[in-house]
Amino acid sequence: MSSPLQRTENRFRRRRNHIDIKTLSEVIANQGFPIALSILLIFRIDRFMQEIVTAQKEGYRQILENTKEIHNTITNFNQQNREYYSLRFSEVQKELDGIKVGVGPTG
Repeated sequence: MSSPLQRTENRFRRRRNHIDIKTLSEVIANQGFPIALSILLIFRIDRFMQEIVTAQKEGYRQILENTKEIHNTITNFNQQNREYYSLRFSEVQKELDGIKVGVGPTG
């Protein structure tokens, strides 16, 4: 059976924290528990902040990617509209060219 100190050390190793139990024990022995706890919290807050920054960068990347996709879609729609109305205008112009307009007395 393992001691509580060994179990705690194993927990820290599994989680891959930045500070190991031996270092934490030495800090407690040399500086006292409040200082050691403060140092541990600083390490945890630092890791948490790094995770936030990483998530934020990923969010910005996704927003940029989605914005580019929306821009490309709008550009394609605009091109399709130009082509459609250009073709439609040509057809209407041909129809109008074929109509003979007669000017004369109206009855």
